[in-house]
Amino acid sequence: MNYEIIVVGGGHAGCEASLACARKGHSTLLITGNIKNIADMPCNPSIGGSAKGIVVREIDALGGEMGNNADKSHIQIKMLNYKKGPAVQALRAQADKITYPKEMLKTLKNQKNLTIQEGMVENLIVEDQTVKGIVLEDGTKIFGSRVILTTGTYLKADIMVGSERKRQGPHGERPSMHLSDHLKELGLQIIRLKTGTPQRIDKDSIDYSKTSIEKGDSVYRTFSFDYPPRYKIEDQVPCHLIYTTPETHKIIRDNLNKASMYGGLSDVTGVGPRYCPSIEDKIVRFADKERHQLFLEPESLYYNDIYLQGFSTSMPHDVQDQMVHSLPGLEHAKILKYAYAIEYDAVYPTELKNSLETKKIKGLFLAGQINGTSGYEEAAGQGLIAGINAALSLEKKEPLILKRNESYIGVLIDDLITKGVRDPYRLLTSRAEYRLLLRHDNADLRLREYGYKVGLIDEKRYQRLLEKKKQIEELKQVLKDNKITPIKSTLDYLEQIGTSLIKDGMTLYELLKRPEIHMEHIEHFIKLDYLDEVKEQVEIQDKYEGYIKKANKEAAKMLELEEKKIPENIDFDQIHNLASEAKQKLKEVHPTSIGQAIRISGVNPADISILMFYLKKVSK
Repeated sequence: MNYEIIVVGGGHAGCEASLACARKGHSTLLITGNIKNIADMPCNPSIGGSAKGIVVREIDALGGEMGNNADKSHIQIKMLNYKKGPAVQALRAQADKITYPKEMLKTLKNQKNLTIQEGMVENLIVEDQTVKGIVLEDGTKIFGSRVILTTGTYLKADIMVGSERKRQGPHGERPSMHLSDHLKELGLQIIRLKTGTPQRIDKDSIDYSKTSIEKGDSVYRTFSFDYPPRYKIEDQVPCHLIYTTPETHKIIRDNLNKASMYGGLSDVTGVGPRYCPSIEDKIVRFADKERHQLFLEPESLYYNDIYLQGFSTSMPHDVQDQMVHSLPGLEHAKILKYAYAIEYDAVYPTELKNSLETKKIKGLFLAGQINGTSGYEEAAGQGLIAGINAALSLEKKEPLILKRNESYIGVLIDDLITKGVRDPYRLLTSRAEYRLLLRHDNADLRLREYGYKVGLIDEKRYQRLLEKKKQIEELKQVLKDNKITPIKSTLDYLEQIGTSLIKDGMTLYELLKRPEIHMEHIEHFIKLDYLDEVKEQVEIQDKYEGYIKKANKEAAKMLELEEKKIPENIDFDQIHNLASEAKQKLKEVHPTSIGQAIRISGVNPADISILMFYLKKVSK
């Protein structure tokens, strides 16, 4: 068998990668251990969240599938941080764990140029440091010009509960036993990471009178830019909020030595996620905190499991019983599935180029948790970029490299390849220095043109983008061309809505800059026949105009440094006066530009000055 591109793994990264390759017209094989687990959600039943929701919008803007699929299958959706500024707003949806994978599998099966096959990949075919295909556990060879590994947490996966360790994947499946060893033989650095998942509770055993209800938004929301809402607001399923109790904390402290991570197992080497820690980690690290919030999240309309968000643990089952029953409303709860930790192999991401191709093996791309990340959204974003770039490399075209000022996906990939990881990487708004530019509302304006250029956005959607851009500029000009004057009716209205009166004429564009003024107030003075998304965009761009200009100016300085390229064949050992740590880090990451070199931990400004002087000298 021979394909142009082979994608290994059917998780969120694998789905986006295989769809991107096939949609670009390349014969693609998606090979996975179990077709029933394609687009599975083994942990949180949600799509989006802080920063992550913006990634889903970016995936959609580029022509990926996650946002569209989430819109088809969610049971609740809300905008986080709605009362805060637009830089931190993001969508989060409760996805139905039955519907989401079912809809994604349907999309995959209907995709031209895409074949889905079950199988366990045990090795790669590599000749002259170039990938040629894969080898299955039965010895079958499948050839492909490009291979994308999206193996998730299945490389030598171990499920851990208390003092028990079982070599298996999230659903008890067999993990990949040898692939990570072969990657190591090929020269890739392998690390060990850990994550976990909390209990699932029978919804009928919960006393909801002791919880606080968390409803979805009362206005329609979508991740996708292309389709109207496909749900009814009144049909959304609520979540509920509770908090840990002093009894919960005592039970955990008294049994800490029984947790896999705290003595239950002596051979745990994997590092757990810093920003999504187990409940025992929270109790130890934040010992002064009296309580921690937990969310009761429905997993599906088709079964009774409630996901106990924030209560991940590796405690033995009998201790988990005590812990759960110490929570308000869960005194008589029935645990349908116990929590566990999972340890697995990953590749240290400085082994990658910014295209997500490995530096040592030509044609081999990696995406998702194999690169040391956590989360469905981070995986899907990487999968999409890996798929696009694998296809572009086949076409002998330049890769798509998203910059830090263009997208959260760009921030994610740059962080991985420049800084590496110590624990599973999670995207946060604080990681993006240009987050005011990387908003939920403007993902299409930032990225859709790239999606069009690489062939994942069709002409109809592209023309719609151009029309939207045109209307935004047109509406801005309308507001600049129309003034209000201090006549009585105008002053009365301004007083009525609680804003300062005017003494002279003022354009509507200037008036809209006031924090308390919104587009509906402007429409008191002039009829605006524009789409809501156009009016929203103009209001944000107007109110934050000064801040946006400042951010763009700072980004331009960064881009100048990105243009100062570092040759691939540079020998950092030949640069005298570089600090030894800087040499070590520069050799490990091998940055492509001065801009990237600046972001490497352990490389200080003095080292950058020496490097720049050296490059200037050798270029003469």
